Amino acid sequence: MTNQAQPQPPALAAATAMFVEVLVVGIGALTAAVLLLIALLGPAATAKLAPIAGSSTTAGAGLAAAYALGILIDRAADTALTPHRRRLRTHFFPTAAAYAQARLHLGDFPDLAAKADYTRSRMRICRGWLFNTMALTLTADLSMLRYSFEHRPLILGATTALGTATAFGFYRAWRALTVTGYRKLAEQTANSTPSAPVPPPQHGPATP
Repeated sequence: MTNQAQPQPPALAAATAMFVEVLVVGIGALTAAVLLLIALLGPAATAKLAPIAGSSTTAGAGLAAAYALGILIDRAADTALTPHRRRLRTHFFPTAAAYAQARLHLGDFPDLAAKADYTRSRMRICRGWLFNTMALTLTADLSMLRYSFEHRPLILGATTALGTATAFGFYRAWRALTVTGYRKLAEQTANSTPSAPVPPPQHGPATP
């Protein structure tokens, strides 16, 4: 009787969550890119290209482009916010080695590690959408400048204000999640110890 190897559910769930996470960030980046294209082409050229947007080929290419852009935005956002993130980390871990040791120790607690991964996932989405919101606000304003419609200054002002407030909200959410993650990691690794396995009973020689 042969045992067929089955994919481990935790690993599969983590891979799926990572794919969705990158795609969620990438969709916003792709939308900003489309708005920028509309601003560059203008109303006449956009109207001619509009029928192509509804094809299945365009949808498939858009999904692939969104995933690729999601990776780029995630890396760019991480690079830009890394100095700030490291300053926040020093409030709980004085050195990078202490943080690495805590992360390694957290692996002994699967439940806590899963919760920490979920927190980091939300943090990455917030930092990606911080940059997405700024890009969407800018490209939306640029695209609206190419069209003539009533109350355009008012709508431009409202869009800019809403985009700025939303970007600030994503920054505050990212910062709160980052600080909470470091604080919980410091508390959990300081107060928790993995349960030691119970040794099997030793069957020694019977005493007389």
